[in-house]
Amino acid sequence: MGDGRRREVVVTGLGLVTPVGVGVKTAWSALLAGKPGGGLVTRFELTEDYPTRIACEVKGFDPSDVLDPKEIRRYDRFAQFALVAAAEAMQDAGLSGSPEGVSPDRFGVLLGTGIGGIATFEEQCKILLDRGPTRVSPFFVPMFIPDIAPGLVSIRYGARGPNYTTVSACASSAHAIGDALRIIERGDADIMISGGTEATITPLTMAGFAAMKAMSTRNDEPEKASRPFDKTRDGFVMGEGSGCLILEAREVAERRGARILGRVAGFGMSADAYHITSPSPEGVGAQAAMRGALKDAYATAEEVSYINAHGTSTPQNDKSETAAIRAVLGPAADRIVVGSTKSMTGHLLGAAGAVEAVVCILACQEGRVPPTINLEHPDPECDLDYAADGVREMTVDLALSNSFGFGGHNACLAIRREA
Repeated sequence: MGDGRRREVVVTGLGLVTPVGVGVKTAWSALLAGKPGGGLVTRFELTEDYPTRIACEVKGFDPSDVLDPKEIRRYDRFAQFALVAAAEAMQDAGLSGSPEGVSPDRFGVLLGTGIGGIATFEEQCKILLDRGPTRVSPFFVPMFIPDIAPGLVSIRYGARGPNYTTVSACASSAHAIGDALRIIERGDADIMISGGTEATITPLTMAGFAAMKAMSTRNDEPEKASRPFDKTRDGFVMGEGSGCLILEAREVAERRGARILGRVAGFGMSADAYHITSPSPEGVGAQAAMRGALKDAYATAEEVSYINAHGTSTPQNDKSETAAIRAVLGPAADRIVVGSTKSMTGHLLGAAGAVEAVVCILACQEGRVPPTINLEHPDPECDLDYAADGVREMTVDLALSNSFGFGGHNACLAIRREA
């Protein structure tokens, strides 16, 4: 139940587009099986000049069941991912628009993304330089702008309520879900489609992250390159995809007889105020976000069963996140499972938080926690239980989902099991 001062927010629908599968059922089965999503980049050629030539691509993506040929031509890949994930979430929730008794003005969309239509941006820059300004597409701006994804979803479903995009690097979609939670709690909307989307596996983005030395260079074994918390980790593997959730005020969901999958119970956010890319060594900002989520959920450390860690496979993040978890949970940290599904999906940047929130809902619902694969060499500074030995069968009453972004942005969602 809520606290009497704000509305309780439940989840009634889920949608996924991930490197380990399109659709919740397919992706979830792959995650439980420990299926790696990494491989050599196939969508364009990367020369030997690129230190990293691997990524977690969404393979065989075909949006034609949701989009017509004209839409496919006019929508950037990141927007197509969002529309496909939103369509699955809406269908899962038994919705085709605002349900009877809910005004379209109280039905909103809030999706996070780190960069938006970067593939379109790169393509049109090349056209400008090679062929001049008159050959730039009239669809360049609406294809590129980050807020087009929730805009297109709102058009499809007639959602005239709150509609915008959060941009906070790799915390973008966790912020989106947290903001959507607040919008419903305070009564500004009854139903929100929320989550995130990203499609940044492009030549320029690969070059940019490689220049930062943020990505793994384990090109000879891409399926093992994302190895969160392993002593031999050498950076993240870029992923792409989308996750969407249907959030509803509990009274609205119950009135229409919706199936309730879980509850977004709390949200915390903070800033490191430390460095443009590196987390603070002790994870001070991450600690604040986790404490905020627990406080917001009226929960204690002892109630936490599972943390879907940010767990990027970079040397600094995994170490500082481990320290932050120990600082927040105290002795309870030794009995909870701290998994990183990025070991399989790679790092979906702005979409990561949404995909991992979906994972937390499923973990609570099914009582199963996906493994962290590729953790073969224990790091003494990463000394928690990361489920490296396989899927865990366990009751998950309360899960935390951590998302941290460049610039020191931190977001944490608290997910509760529906009793």
